[in-house]
Amino acid sequence: MADRTTSSITVAAGLPSVMAVIADFPSYPDWAGQFKSAEVLETGPDGLPSMVRFVLDAGVISDTFTLAYTWQGGDAVDWRVAEKGKMLAELTGSYRLAEVSGGTEVTYELAAELSVPMIGMIKRKAEKVIVDTALKGLKKRVEGK
Repeated sequence: MADRTTSSITVAAGLPSVMAVIADFPSYPDWAGQFKSAEVLETGPDGLPSMVRFVLDAGVISDTFTLAYTWQGGDAVDWRVAEKGKMLAELTGSYRLAEVSGGTEVTYELAAELSVPMIGMIKRKAEKVIVDTALKGLKKRVEGK
């Protein structure tokens, strides 16, 4: 897998509130602007989504793909491509949550490989936009601001 893009933000809420928003995939288009739709295809024995189909429009990266999710208790979730899109060959990522003074620190890590040639600098910029937009949207959604 290629270079990873990582960023963190502190959300003024407890871990359960933050994780509930992360797990509410059908609401992603409301707060994660680059996602146009998110459909839960399967849930695991814990009732959490395990397979989700997304429609993404992040400027230079527009695609439909399916991700498989692995939940690590109440403080982390990992994902990987289960069904590739036309542009997206590989995608791995994670949210890691940690209690901090004043709320929860959320760290988002993402690595993408495209099926089409793209200058590395442009691809990293697109990853950074996806990560930063998601973190800011998550914070706003959880805090209700």
